[in-house]
Amino acid sequence: MPQGTLEVLLVSAKGLENTDLLNNMDPYVILICRTQEQKSSVASGKGTEPDWNENFVFTISDGVSELTLKIMDSDAGTEDDFVGEANIPLEPLFMEGSLFPTAYNVVKNEEFRGEIRVALTFTPEVRGGQDFPVEEESYGGWKESSYTE
Repeated sequence: MPQGTLEVLLVSAKGLENTDLLNNMDPYVILICRTQEQKSSVASGKGTEPDWNENFVFTISDGVSELTLKIMDSDAGTEDDFVGEANIPLEPLFMEGSLFPTAYNVVKNEEFRGEIRVALTFTPEVRGGQDFPVEEESYGGWKESSYTE
């Protein structure tokens, strides 16, 4: 399994289920990568179409295979409401290196609850201990060309 750094750009969400009956909800996202957890800012009053455009960085170690995004609705005075979650498999990212902003389904109780857009970048860790001398290769460049006009 790869090791390195995972950069997550949390872009936006749309079509979320509104958990506030009287007001626009105040969504935020908890990003979970195995044992690491980070929280976005609260998109106050943004309702079912929030924009965040926030970056998060995680350290990837052996055995990490997915990123979980839990969307919550911040409620003053009461417990925050669970809106839904998206599980993003990281295997395609490990092969590609980066994925443009992509929409992932938000699910709650196995039902579609909207979508969330994120961009992902994976930077592999350079493993130490391989001290091979790097020699410059010379194939003859334009300076060494014998062509003259």
